[in-house]
Amino acid sequence: MWRQLISKVAWVAAAAMVVVLAACSVNVDDKGENKNMDIRTPLGALKVRTNPTPGEIGLSVYPGAKQKVEGDDKNAANVNISSSIFGVKVLVIAYHTQDSPDKVIAYYKKDLRKYGNVLECKGHGHEDNDLDLGHDSDHKPKPLTCSDDKGDGKGVELKAGMSDNFHLVAVDPKDNGSDFAIVYVATRGESEPM
Repeated sequence: MWRQLISKVAWVAAAAMVVVLAACSVNVDDKGENKNMDIRTPLGALKVRTNPTPGEIGLSVYPGAKQKVEGDDKNAANVNISSSIFGVKVLVIAYHTQDSPDKVIAYYKKDLRKYGNVLECKGHGHEDNDLDLGHDSDHKPKPLTCSDDKGDGKGVELKAGMSDNFHLVAVDPKDNGSDFAIVYVATRGESEPM
């Protein structure tokens, strides 16, 4: 789920930025441990960082969990797109623990309560409609929902907040333990601050 979310944000960013690339500045810093990119145009900016913290996401790390690292991929991203028309901010970090998905789910149900009612979606799907971000036609945030597509049926998503500002934890069984990602998403329309 979280990879699809970042992919959707990246495609929106790419489409928005392609229009104005003729007059932009691009700064890529891939030295050392962190990979950072800044694209600035007269119409907006795209910032990508690979070092978000759980504090920035607003969720704690499950006790004993280790951040997933696969080669150079730290399985973490902070993507921020801003313009006068819209804004999207997505922060995600992926982890692994030897504990069962049930224990991870119980832990995050408690942690997510500070953001409102917690929605539990079984067998998270991987359709783009699962990632309906932002506002309805009245420019009001929408309540979060579960997708009708149950995907592989093994994973669980916990969500709290509204469509324009929410926290999500995606949990999947993996190697007698659990893979999970903590996610924060915020969007804004033309006249809203982020």
